[in-house]
Formats: sequence, C-alpha cells, structure tokens
Amino acid sequence: MSDLHTTQLGEQGLPVVFCHGLFGQGKNWTQIGKALSARHRVTLVDMPNHGRSPWTERLDYVEMADAVAGVIDEPATLVGHSMGGKAAMLTALRHPDKVARLCVVDVSPVQYRESDEFRGFIDAMLAIDLAALGSRGEADAALAEAVPDPGVRAFLMTNLRHERGAEGDDGWRWLPNLEVLRRDLSTLRGWPETDAVYEGPVLWIAGAESRYVRDEFREAMEARFPHVRRVTVKGAGHWVHSSQPAIVTALLERFLGDGA
Repeated sequence: MSDLHTTQLGEQGLPVVFCHGLFGQGKNWTQIGKALSARHRVTLVDMPNHGRSPWTERLDYVEMADAVAGVIDEPATLVGHSMGGKAAMLTALRHPDKVARLCVVDVSPVQYRESDEFRGFIDAMLAIDLAALGSRGEADAALAEAVPDPGVRAFLMTNLRHERGAEGDDGWRWLPNLEVLRRDLSTLRGWPETDAVYEGPVLWIAGAESRYVRDEFREAMEARFPHVRRVTVKGAGHWVHSSQPAIVTALLERFLGDGA
C-alpha cells in the first residue's frame, strides 16, 4: 500500500517525513513541521487505519513500514512517535537506502506489557451511538468516565468527524479503524523479530515522565541502531512533541543540521 494520505510543507531543503502514533493524524506534527518547513521539505503522513489514509484488514508493522517507504522518493530524515516510531524504525531497517537519518520519539523496539488503557479508550469510542449523536459535546461527555484526562479526551476527539453523506445526509464517523485497532492491540504492543541493523545516525527522544523508554530497553535499541543518541526531555510524558514542542523542534533542527 503506497496510497497513504500526506500533507506537504516547505519547498526547499532536506526532506523530513513524520509518522504519528496510535489515534493520531499527520496534522499532530503541524506545529513542528511548520517550524522546520522554512529550511526543509516536510511530509506529514496519515498512517494506515488513521486520518484520511486507507483502512486495512489487519495491523502489521511490516506493512506499515513498507507503506511509509512508499511515500519517500529520496533519502529522508524519518521521524516517528510511538506506533509511528516503531514503523519508522522498521522502515529504516527494511529500506535503509530511503532513510538518511532516523528520529524515534518515546518508543523502543520491544514487546510492551499488556495494558487495558488503550482498549478502554477504544471501547468507550465504539460505545457511542454515532447515529443518535447530536453534537461533539455529547461525545465528549460520553467519553468522560473512561477518559477522565481532558487533554487525552480532546486528542481522541480530533478523530471524530461530522460530514455530509452521498445522499445529502449529515453523519458522524470515527476516522481510525477502531475495530481493527482493538482486535490487534497486541500487534501494536509488539515488535517484529529481525536481525537487520541500521547504520545511520539515530536520535532517540524520550519523555522523562514516560514508561516507553527505559534503561532496560537500551540494549535492544543499540543492537539494531548502534549509532543512537538518547535525549530525555524533562516535563514531558509520552506525547513529548505535544507537551514540549519548542524543545523537540530545537532537537530536530540540531539533528538535521548535523546532516546538512
């Protein structure tokens, strides 16, 4: 699959491609992408089963990686967060000729323990009767018990779209393929076995308050990405680029400058 939806920012400089995480869209990286676009050609990707990209019958990191490689026309700096970070790592391992540099944001190439948090989010989203939904406010209220954090709830709500159907009827729909996401959560937590090694430079950004990048994961990271440099961002959890966009932008500008 190479028909992923993309948004382009900037017309000159080195290409930079962004891959978002679970429940995200390419536009989640707009602020940082715009900041980089004065000197770089930025591509914001809607990952499979998210945003305006096609749905698939299953979740598979190999398929995701190959789909991301399909939107890269020349060696690019590839930036990926969470699910998108795993896909970006695998893209670099499978298509090293297309990845000049790699930035992995708050995820590691490991199998994570099972968690009910994301499953609870999906169940709450699926439980909303979209046909009877009157407003975004009603949807927000319906999610409040399962998703008490207003910031996380607002993030999930960016996936709810109101649009006019072919018959002229208005309706609500979720952009992500929630049924498949729920069924294949174990795949998202996992990491495909591979002996490949990526020899290019790697920036590994971690949120200081996140559990996704730990010292115990360093060995797995260095085994596949020997030229990795880890930076931990204070005051940031898993969504590092949302909570500390200025710091992440500065880190990326420096990383890109190293390769200019």
